[in-house]
Amino acid sequence: MSHPSPGPSPASRQPVPRRRPHVLGTALAATSMLLLSACGGSATAAGTTGKKVDGGTIRYAHLQEVPCVYGGWVQQAYLSRQVLDSLVSQTDDGTIVPWLAQSWSVSPDRKTWTFKLKPGVEFTDGTPLDAQAVADNFDFWMGGGNGTVQAHIGDYYSSAEAVDATTLRVRLKAPYGPLLSALSQGYFGIQSPTALRTRTEQQNCEAPIGSGPFTVGEWKRGESITLHRNASYDSAPANARHQGPAYVDNVVWSFVQDNTSRYGSLVSDESDAIGEVPTVDFDDARSRFNAQQYVTPGRPVTLSLNTVHGPFTDRRVRQAFAYASDRKANVDSAFLGVVPFEGNGYVSQTTPGYNAAVAQDYPHDPAKAAALLDVAGWTGRAADGTRTKDGKELSVDIVFGLNSIVTQEGATALQNLQAQVKESGIKVNLHPVNQSEFFSGTYSVPGSYDAQLGYWTSPHSGILYINFRETTAAKPNNANTTFYNNPGIVSTIRHALSAGTTADANRYYAQAQQQLSDEAVAVGLYDQTSTIASRPDLQGLWLEASQGEPVFHDAYFTESE
Repeated sequence: MSHPSPGPSPASRQPVPRRRPHVLGTALAATSMLLLSACGGSATAAGTTGKKVDGGTIRYAHLQEVPCVYGGWVQQAYLSRQVLDSLVSQTDDGTIVPWLAQSWSVSPDRKTWTFKLKPGVEFTDGTPLDAQAVADNFDFWMGGGNGTVQAHIGDYYSSAEAVDATTLRVRLKAPYGPLLSALSQGYFGIQSPTALRTRTEQQNCEAPIGSGPFTVGEWKRGESITLHRNASYDSAPANARHQGPAYVDNVVWSFVQDNTSRYGSLVSDESDAIGEVPTVDFDDARSRFNAQQYVTPGRPVTLSLNTVHGPFTDRRVRQAFAYASDRKANVDSAFLGVVPFEGNGYVSQTTPGYNAAVAQDYPHDPAKAAALLDVAGWTGRAADGTRTKDGKELSVDIVFGLNSIVTQEGATALQNLQAQVKESGIKVNLHPVNQSEFFSGTYSVPGSYDAQLGYWTSPHSGILYINFRETTAAKPNNANTTFYNNPGIVSTIRHALSAGTTADANRYYAQAQQQLSDEAVAVGLYDQTSTIASRPDLQGLWLEASQGEPVFHDAYFTESE
């Protein structure tokens, strides 16, 4: 991806009522060492000053460009959240609140959900957003329109039908406890069925038609997407900071991959807000701007170990690899303490149903690693100290998407791990690949890697089913990047998904996490986070709670009184 070319001189540092969009230039960022314990929530450097001003253009700089505004990747959900409304929303404490659905009920057998929709809502192309439109979206998702939606509900979904204009009935094959939580994610944003039917796939990719607070304007590939205010908007979720149209006229969503340039654009007033605040600058951002961090639920950034090809087919080698490095020290060093270490490779610490004990299962213990490798037969040594067995080196290939899945700080954590496990005789070869390579499918087959770094956002522990449902030739599961098939563990997860109470569900989730940890099919590194920093004269910007998507609908500028 190309970087934006230099733009005009920085604007005045004084609060202004309107921002004029311009291209971001390259500016040097002020940096400072950070001694901050990361957690969910926000830290604000400056309170609201001055009076609210309607209008203006927010200049927002994001790390990476997506292939489509709508899709199954969380980076796409960040964008589509600005354009598409969903049935429900989720609050910071996990409560599900109304959005397009004003109320809902479930049958005694928990297999039929009935949603009452807000009347009178229209998509921006004039199509009524009624129950039939929502049912059509379910058909679109299940027909291949969104693989992440299918991963969440595909094995449980049966049908959706419009009972009348404002009543939607969704039938399931079996009870699925996390349904409402899943529906709160941006992947489940509702699109105009007219647009889905009459426009090309590429048109709906680049500019989906929703009912949300913004519409998609010009997309300058490699540079920015402009979002325009939907003046008729009146269907915000119950946890929005206000009802009615967005306060600002536009959002210019720029793509600035270089960390120094992105943070420098905020410092120099070329941006009003940035995402993915570099960890080296987070302390400075807290002191000068409004800085927020969200620790994403779901599966953390984890090394999935290939259990069907290569050295990690042996559980003892997988366990030895987990013991061989001080992963917490590696992560703390790479992220300067800003991003939390996560020893649980299956569920992140902000996810309901998290098993904290699993995070302690594989502390740094080179002696245990050595003993396990000895028992596994890796007793020889090459000239460089790499262990050998039957003349073959204990060498593993780790693949990761640099600047798409893994930030530069994450790459540093991997380099730290690489150096440490070498002391135990394990040679690690790191293979950073670009976005197009990573998502091409090249690295989705057993022979293409020994370990792969990745994460999955999800507001519930049902992520375990997505990541560890068995993968077979008849029914492949591309989300199972360990290729590990264990019907017993999958049965435990299914019990959790259909449990009658939260306590029962969490008990089963915890059991499944422990079973997976005993098999050491993954090695946890750190929690995925979403961060944003904005200038003091831009207020009301927040991160929603299902997966940390920025919300610009409530954002506004202030000016001095």
